[in-house]
Amino acid sequence: MGRWICCLCSRVADPLMLLLILALSCNPSTAATASPSVPHVKPSYSFGRTFLGLDKCNACIGTSMCKKFFKEEIRFDTWLSSHLKLPPSYLLSYLGNYTDDAKSWRMVDITRLTSKYQHDRADKRICTSLLKTKTCSLEHALRRTPRFQKWLQAKRLTPDLVQGLSSPMLRCPSQRLLDRIVRRYAEVPDAGSIYMDHLTDQDKLRLLYTLSVNSHPILLQIFPDVEGWPFPRYLGSCGRLVVSASTRPLRDFYGAAPEVAADLALQLLAVLRSMGTNDLNYFFYFTHVDAGTFGVFSNGHLFIRDASTLGIIDKEEGSQLTDGQPEYKDIFSCLTVDCQSASVSCSSIEDKHSLVMVCQELLPKLLTGKFQQPVQEKIDSFLQRCANGLDDDQDVNKAVAKLAELLRPLRSCDSRFAYRYPDCKYSDKF
Repeated sequence: MGRWICCLCSRVADPLMLLLILALSCNPSTAATASPSVPHVKPSYSFGRTFLGLDKCNACIGTSMCKKFFKEEIRFDTWLSSHLKLPPSYLLSYLGNYTDDAKSWRMVDITRLTSKYQHDRADKRICTSLLKTKTCSLEHALRRTPRFQKWLQAKRLTPDLVQGLSSPMLRCPSQRLLDRIVRRYAEVPDAGSIYMDHLTDQDKLRLLYTLSVNSHPILLQIFPDVEGWPFPRYLGSCGRLVVSASTRPLRDFYGAAPEVAADLALQLLAVLRSMGTNDLNYFFYFTHVDAGTFGVFSNGHLFIRDASTLGIIDKEEGSQLTDGQPEYKDIFSCLTVDCQSASVSCSSIEDKHSLVMVCQELLPKLLTGKFQQPVQEKIDSFLQRCANGLDDDQDVNKAVAKLAELLRPLRSCDSRFAYRYPDCKYSDKF
């Protein structure tokens, strides 16, 4: 047909008409665009509200990252696969990938504040204890509690509003610490004030729920890494999932080379030192440490990976809850722990508390059997003195200082330690 028209065109007298007919009928690219194109079907995650925990909001952490999930700008570790499937919902944490421009991706950790089993058990407890039913609207049930009614009326977050919550961070609260929580709460569009006027009722319930279940994301928000605090960056949350910068747990380095082990041990001691002495006059202590408490970034820098067991004592203001007074308990006190569980007294926390714990639980697994004699014997001796914890704070600090002195020359200066290389190459101290 096209050939016949082209032949006919040669007999047309009007040159303009000839050009028009040729352009419409003899151009192969025009013919190609005329046919309908087959749409490209992009594989995508089939996100359910239940997997994210959105079906439980506003008894959840927040929604600041939900758009990223649904736009597939946050993907799980199989994001390059053509068969995108969600991982099992019962896992506590997931390795993910995050992008701002759909071109460059970076690793992130996607975690739950507690296991899905514990979440489900807590949800049932809310319904059965508050409304005497097996299932209910969690938001409706929690809104009716005396504690949340006080939160609704409060202009400022005060110690009595968090009394009895199980989070170690709130065991010895000061007004200065609580003001910092409100001022830096990242799940609201407008922060910066110590007063809760910018928080909606939903915001208040989400903040209270997060503090009741696990204060880890709140600590990441109020002591951000950009200010030098040893925590991974908080990126946001969706439902009951939290997104933060990715680190490998310290347990992955128990079999590391001696120079890597020495470097990580020194960083660990430095983190504990900064937690005890810092410009803001907060004293951080651990109630528990394990192989997942600390993590290491790809550049070799060590951070606190799990802040859920961190307690805080304000050395400037002190606690505004008195030890020994009857402690208020309610459903928010029991979401993740037994309501009758005993809490550590604020006055019983000593400066050596975290050092002794780390010397007992983590450093032996990192340093034992790594070095030549007699250096190894000396390291083991100072570790034992620290772990015994029978001496006063000054003696424990001396043992730790001697341990650090032994470890410094055992480090190396190369690209494996990108967080301090090539600076160490030109440092007189190295």
